[in-house]
This record gives sequence, structure tokens and C-alpha cells, in this order.
Amino acid sequence: MLEEKILDFYKNVKKETLKKFIPIIDLTRKLNKKPPIPLKEKLCEYFMPDYSDEQVIMLHGVSVGEIVSLENLIKKIKEFYPDYKLVLTTGTVTGQELAKKKYSELADFITYFPLDIYSVCKEFLKNINPSVVLIAETELWPNFAMCCKEENIPLYIINGRISDKSYPSYKKFKNFFKEILSSYSGIFCQSELDAQRFIEICEDSSKVQVMKNLKFEINKKDCDIDLFKGNSKVFIASSTHKGEDIIALRAYKKLKNKIKDLKMILAPRHLTRMDEVVKLVQKTGFKYGFRTDNDNFSLNDIIILDTLGELAKVYEIVDVAFIGGSFNKTGGHNPLEAIIYSKPCISGPSIKNFRDIYSILEHENAAFVVKNEKEFYQKLEQLLCDDIYYNKIAKNCSSCFRNQQGALNFVIKKLGEILK
Repeated sequence: MLEEKILDFYKNVKKETLKKFIPIIDLTRKLNKKPPIPLKEKLCEYFMPDYSDEQVIMLHGVSVGEIVSLENLIKKIKEFYPDYKLVLTTGTVTGQELAKKKYSELADFITYFPLDIYSVCKEFLKNINPSVVLIAETELWPNFAMCCKEENIPLYIINGRISDKSYPSYKKFKNFFKEILSSYSGIFCQSELDAQRFIEICEDSSKVQVMKNLKFEINKKDCDIDLFKGNSKVFIASSTHKGEDIIALRAYKKLKNKIKDLKMILAPRHLTRMDEVVKLVQKTGFKYGFRTDNDNFSLNDIIILDTLGELAKVYEIVDVAFIGGSFNKTGGHNPLEAIIYSKPCISGPSIKNFRDIYSILEHENAAFVVKNEKEFYQKLEQLLCDDIYYNKIAKNCSSCFRNQQGALNFVIKKLGEILK
């Protein structure tokens, strides 16, 4: 078969051959303002712990969104399997930085996923010696999968999905992907639709199951904040970056003419921008206060959230949330922290970090991705001025969140069956 010949050729690519192309790849990344490939780590040419005599659970999340989604699973694994070493891998530099920041005290070893070269994957698995490998989302690496199969290491896709955009490619090269997926022990998907697509590709329904979505496995924060909002409606512009504060403030000023008691919370993503943000707020002419000064809405129109760790709590007391990092190239921030409180969200067009989440939320009419400032204002106005419409969207938030939960218990149960 052609697919087998291609995979056989791919298997025989040497890392020395790949190294010749690294300077070109790094130059391209530099031109795109991306960091160079962490080659030593990805080629296993650095110190690695020897877990050959240990029991190991390996988790992989390619980048920021996946790493965030694994938080509760990582905590549960450490709770249920304290005698197992936990190895966490990422594919991107930003994912690696976040993983080390969030999980350095939970994971025994955090590193990069190996480049998909047969000899490198063999070396990696020899040192890590995983009892099971869980790959978040849909990362298909032929050589790594092949090596796991050869070493009798159970390999699973968790939180698996095939997007509408990528589905045609999977169908076009079905036999190729079928061959790769034959090395997987199981495929656990976010939805029935994803499951149907995987079954169509791999032609083995016995290894495909629906697990729901790990990214929805978050908990509400107990809100101990009282800003004296009374019956006023509150709009929050959260995790804003440079250029987004003014967009939110212009919308607020315009809406204030229609909703006299409308209040606003402004929560910059980085507190180092505070002086800049304060100047923008001052120019509006509205009364404002600071969370650090325990100011509230009794005397102020705008409260600037200049604290750390309170944003997730504050969503409980707002009505509508704008999620920042979406009108620049940041790629957006997590809307689920607001959705869990049944608060409708609006985002700009840059959502690459949470594209799959927004896909679900938009499909359920629980969040809105707008193209520009004009659309942003129109959607914000509709949500704040039309109570019937608002209540419908808030209800959608609740049902969407509820319908996506259950993934965490599913994976822990499956691990028990795999590791028994």
C-alpha cells in the first residue's frame, strides 16, 4: 500500500538529515517573530531522568489552551496515583513556559514532546518508560505512535476532536490517517460528531468513545467581593491588552447614554500597564476607583481591577464580559471563566488560543466572536438593552456548560481500567 510505503520512508528519516533544515526553519520563525526550536530538548540531546524502573503516566498538551485544560486532570492524577511519576510534555515554547509556571510542583518532569523521528522517539520512550500516554486533542505523530505500539505502551487520544476545517483533509487522506490511528489504543472524543468522524477515518468503532470536554472541567470561585452594584448592570472588559481598553471605554461611554446606571469593571491583563490604563479612564470623565483601595460603585462608574487572582471571582457579579487579547495578535483568553457563571461573552476576532472553545460556545449561541469595534458595540448593546434576549443567551451559557462536563471523571475511570 502507498500509505505503508510513505510511513516506512518517514520512519527512516534520520535526525542528522533534519538538522540540516533547522537553520532555515529557525530563520522563518524569526521572521515571524517566533522563538527558535528548542532543538536539544526535542531531539533528547540533554539530561533526561531515567524512569526505567518507575511507573509513569505521560500527558501531552501541545500549547497554551491544552495545557490550561489539563489542570484538573493533573491534580486528579496526583491524587489517585501518587506512586506514579507524572511526565508532562508540550509542543510549543509558550506551552512549555506555562506548564513550568503552573505545574512545576505537580509534575515530576516537564519537557518538550520529541520530534517525530523514529530514533528520537525510541530514545525518549526508553528513558521515560510510560505506563500509559495520554495525548490531549488530536496530535497524530506516526513515529511516536509506532514506537508506542512496538513497546506495548498504551497510547490514547483524550479530548479528541476533528474540526470542520480539518475534516476534509482527514477524509481525503483517510487511509494514511487510518494507518496511524491503528497504533492507538483508544480515542476519547469531545462530542458525538467528533466520534463519528474518527470512526469514519479509523474504521474501528470499538476504540472510539465520547468523553465530553476537559476544558469545561473548571469550578466556580467563591465570590467574596461586594462592589455595591445594587440593581445596576455591570459590563466587564477583562484581560485587556494595549488598544483594547479604549475600545471598551468608547462602547461604555456610548451605552451610558442609554443605560444611565450602567457600571463597568476594567481588568487589564498586565498590571504593568496600569498608568496607561488610568490615563485612558481619566479622559472619559467618569468617576473611577481601584479595587486595591476597596472602592465600589456607590461613588464610582468604573472600577479598575488592579489586583491579582480576583478576575475569576468578579465574573459572578457582572452581566456581560468582553474577553480581551482578541483585538490584537494575542489569540484571546479563556471565556469559560465567565461562562461558568452564565455570563454571555464577546470576543474580538483573534481567538487562536481558544478556537475550539469558541466554536462550541458560538454553536450553542452562548458567546460571540465579532470582527470589529462596530460589531462589538452592537452585540454589547443588544445584550445589555434587550432583557429577553439576554436571559435567553444566559440560559444557553448554563446548558452549554452543563452539557460539556463529565470528561474528568471519564478519564480517571479509564486510567483505573488501563493501569489495574
